[in-house]
Amino acid sequence: MASTVGAPIICNGELLLISVFLLRFLDLFMGLRGLILRVFCFFWLWAVAAVAWEAGKPLVIEKVEVAPPKAMEVRVKIKYTSLCHTDLYFWEAKDQTPLFPRIFGHEAAGIVESVGEGVTELKEGDHVLPVFTGECKECVHCKSEESNMCDLLRINTDRGVMLSDGRSRFTAKGTPINHFLGTSTFSEYTVVHVGSLAKLDPSAPLDKVCILSCGISTGLGATLNVAKPKKGSTVAIFGLGAVGLGAAEGARIAGASRIIGIDFNPNRFEGARKFGINEFLNPKDYDKPIQEVIAEKTNGGVDRSVECTGNVEAMISAFECVHDGWGVAVLVGVPSKDAKFITKPINLLNERTLKGTFFGNYKPRSDLPSVVDMYMRKELELEKFITHRVTFSEINKAFDLMVKGEGLRCIISMDH
Repeated sequence: MASTVGAPIICNGELLLISVFLLRFLDLFMGLRGLILRVFCFFWLWAVAAVAWEAGKPLVIEKVEVAPPKAMEVRVKIKYTSLCHTDLYFWEAKDQTPLFPRIFGHEAAGIVESVGEGVTELKEGDHVLPVFTGECKECVHCKSEESNMCDLLRINTDRGVMLSDGRSRFTAKGTPINHFLGTSTFSEYTVVHVGSLAKLDPSAPLDKVCILSCGISTGLGATLNVAKPKKGSTVAIFGLGAVGLGAAEGARIAGASRIIGIDFNPNRFEGARKFGINEFLNPKDYDKPIQEVIAEKTNGGVDRSVECTGNVEAMISAFECVHDGWGVAVLVGVPSKDAKFITKPINLLNERTLKGTFFGNYKPRSDLPSVVDMYMRKELELEKFITHRVTFSEINKAFDLMVKGEGLRCIISMDH
């Protein structure tokens, strides 16, 4: 037997005290470590972003420094983003003043990482949709039930900095990187004004609802909120891209019995059937204006029309194809700034109504949660809009697909 002479004797009570001391020390250390990390991250953090250094050139995956949110700002961890034609348009920078380097992206969903001074509606961990426009809740537009065109946060494609101090929150290789539409979602982390964030039901799948930040909601709301077709009515949709199919989805949800799709590309017709479109017209197939064709086929005109191309001739056709007495035409597409809309005044005097809309008349913070709820109740079908998925490292593939006109929405996963 080994000798124990001279060995210190530790009783069970002393062992317990030592164990408690060590556990408290470890707990204190981990608490301080977490505090240090939180303070460190509050000042800045590193993120991976897809930076557009030049117009039309492939995006470059870079390590960027993301500054902390200032007053009324929120730093968001982006989980999923998608590509919209607006991103493509400003990336190509044709017929516009280029603003580079820049981080694009404005259709996305993410989780609040931290909030700046004055932010009370959101907290760390909340699920949100960043939106290219906003709702300050203070201006005359936000206080009006008839408008969603916020004076403070209305879309601005030329601004590459934050409102509070006129500076960017992104830096790469020592160079400030311009923001895009106040969202810049092609980054693991981004900083957004609180007024441009819609709080979500945490059970909503972010990889689906992320597409509600722009085009789909624009088309959907144009039909449901502005055209307002009655059950059993006839609706014409001009342009069968993602926005137009969003408008068709709205007509389907509203219970329209006849939804006519008008497009120059016959390849879009078959895929559009799943959105409720049951009749298709290609203007190239007729030797008369398409509005006359529609009027002949619908006993005087459709009840509602939604124009989603931005082509001024299509806009005129959309207005002139609605029935006199009650027909309503809604313009969604953005025309060139010098385009002129020309029609005969008698078309208005005969009680046809012409309306325009911005983002489907949805107020981002107040209304988008209800659109998400429509999806959760299985009234709105989002899965059929999603045609491709890529990882963040493959983001340029998403651009290639859109340039080729393939698919509707490509979901980009930010997870590595």
